[in-house]
Amino acid sequence: MAVVGGGIVGLAVARELLARHPRSTVCVLEREPCIGAHQTGHNSGVIHSGVYYTPGSLKARLCVEGARDLYEYCLERGIPAERCGKTIIATHQHELGRLEELQRRAIANGVAGLRRLSTAGIRELEPHARGIAALHSPNTGIVDFLAIAHYFALDIAAGGGTVSTDCDVRGVGNTHRSLTLTHSRGVTQAGHALFCAGAWADRMARRAGAGANPRIVPFRGAYLRLLPERRDLVRSLIYPVPDPALPFLGVHLTRHGSGEVLIGPTALLVGARDAYSLNTVRPRDLRDTLLWPGTWRMLARWWRTGARELRYAVDRSAFLSAAARYVPELSAGDVEPAFAGVRAQALGRDGRLVDDFVFSRTNRALHVRNAPSPAATSSLAIARHVVDEAERAFGLPR
Repeated sequence: MAVVGGGIVGLAVARELLARHPRSTVCVLEREPCIGAHQTGHNSGVIHSGVYYTPGSLKARLCVEGARDLYEYCLERGIPAERCGKTIIATHQHELGRLEELQRRAIANGVAGLRRLSTAGIRELEPHARGIAALHSPNTGIVDFLAIAHYFALDIAAGGGTVSTDCDVRGVGNTHRSLTLTHSRGVTQAGHALFCAGAWADRMARRAGAGANPRIVPFRGAYLRLLPERRDLVRSLIYPVPDPALPFLGVHLTRHGSGEVLIGPTALLVGARDAYSLNTVRPRDLRDTLLWPGTWRMLARWWRTGARELRYAVDRSAFLSAAARYVPELSAGDVEPAFAGVRAQALGRDGRLVDDFVFSRTNRALHVRNAPSPAATSSLAIARHVVDEAERAFGLPR
């Protein structure tokens, strides 16, 4: 069995396969020189509790299950994981309805310990934050997902599996008995394959015979970092109330165990699936985005949001103002640039930003077609789901 993609989801899937089928041969094929090179290693490190997601959705179920399992895994392996809690702050009256909806979703999703805060309650938890109401999620936490990915890789090796890096899969051939995966290091024959290719998920699926819908489009998320002398402005995690029509959570502040406080991310549509620098543009990636009908339908609907994100990208003070709405003491002199990540977001032909995990099937293969946040939180639960599907689809013994 081959797993294509060495991010946290692909590694979790390979680990789960070996745990259930210890006699099987499992190899992970990763295109980059190291594991976790993209979304796994470029994020804010938040273990989500399941507050945001539509009840009954895969995100809702797999996030709640995955967070529970991830905390247990970190405890077993000695990986630092802090349940520092998250405060979601409403600053305007029109956000109160959204806050109530988040509370309803959280209760329906089985999120434990959630409570409503008044203005005084906000100040008690976050003395430098301001708002008219908030939700506090005590089970939201912080962890290094790249560290977890490396432990998953160790589990794979201990189970007899292999992880091959610098192994960019460029072709998928089907026969009635196997798949032929042609890659930069040669050819791998596999009875079946599980594709967890992140930003390249749609291309892998098409090579295996799937349709083009949905298309992956890249959104660059930039972060700022509070200077050490200003870190006392944030005690834990502070989030705005998100727009329920978009699958992004807005610019937030996250305090890590090291004391570092990140501000971000932005969400700017960019010209490469690895656009960690704004100067990175790849003609094929740009062409795939611009020729996709859903891109133009999305832009027609969300052009104001796009213009705001473009402003954030070029004007640090505008970026910072998004966070200063709920931490008013923030100023331009308090921050420095940190890093950027790229979110692999599935976009439908109809212009809809897909707001759930998406899995599909082709001959002898399963595909993770959309796995943005909270995929890292949900990785162990996603792995169970994918391997369950593989056992049903391919007749693997349980």
